[in-house]
Parts: sequence; structure tokens; C-alpha cells
Amino acid sequence: MILRPLRPADADQALAAHAVMAREGFPFLLSDPPAPGSARLDAEWPAFLARVERERRGQGLPPGWVRATFLVAEVEGQIVGRVSIRHELTEALRRLGRHVGYGVLPEHRGRGYATVMLRAALGLLGSDGVDEALVTCEDANAASAAVIERCGGRLVQRLEVDGRLTRHYLVPTAAFTRE
Repeated sequence: MILRPLRPADADQALAAHAVMAREGFPFLLSDPPAPGSARLDAEWPAFLARVERERRGQGLPPGWVRATFLVAEVEGQIVGRVSIRHELTEALRRLGRHVGYGVLPEHRGRGYATVMLRAALGLLGSDGVDEALVTCEDANAASAAVIERCGGRLVQRLEVDGRLTRHYLVPTAAFTRE
């Protein structure tokens, strides 16, 4: 598995992944992507990619936003998941957000991809000087909780967020940071 930024050729796969994950209430592409099959997709997808790149660089962010990196997980040419990394947290994000979010498409779950993605994200955060990353999951999501705990996550609290009980973990980054 490799983690990489979205590319121009990824439009169809990424939009299909977004549609699949939307059925589970999970925003694969985070923000509003262009509509699949849109006559303007050829123009809208590059603009979407440019916005993702500006977020990675921390340029022109809306108020309250922080620098963020979005990477897709690819196996044998197929997008199997994604990871999003916030390089810092605001006070609001400490309560309602997190440093790392990840998701694996249903047909690729149970193969260890989420663990690989989280470890890579923790390494990037550690390289940025973040000693402990805030990582959350829904209380009922035992698979995600197991991934976080496998990476050294320590449960610090359970909070109700948007009507759902959410586990908040702190995960040390040092073990995943490259020198």
C-alpha cells in the first residue's frame, strides 16, 4: 500500500469512493467534491485538487481552519481508503475534531490498511513536532478503536459529538516519526 496525494486521473475512483462512503455517513473527500458525471467535471476536479493542495500548504484557509494533508491509500492501482491529517488543532478542534481521520472502503476492510494509514499519519505529525495526536472514533466502532489502540492510543474521554458518543484517544507519535 502507498499513501499519496490525489491526482488528476483519480477523479472517477475518488468520486466513486466518496459515494460508497457517503452511504455510511462518512465524507471520503471531506469537502464538497464535483458531481460525478458532471459535464463540468474536467474543469471542477482540477479546482478541487488545487483547493486540497492549498490546504496542505496552509494557504488561503477560511477562518478557523488549519493546515491539513489529504492522502489516498492505493493498492495495485486501486484507491482503498484515505487519511486526513490536521497539523495543528484549534480549541474547537480539540473538542469536536481530531488530528487524524481515516477510512477504508468496505470491500478492503480487515486487511490492516487503516493501521498502516494511521501509523504513517502519526509519523508525519511527529515530524511536525506534535508529540501526541488526538484521534477519535465513534464509541460503537470497535474496529477503529482497535486500530487506534494498536497504535498506542490511550482513551482519555468519551464525549457526545453531534448526538453520537465518541471516543477521544491521545496517541504518541514518537514511535512512528522518521529522523
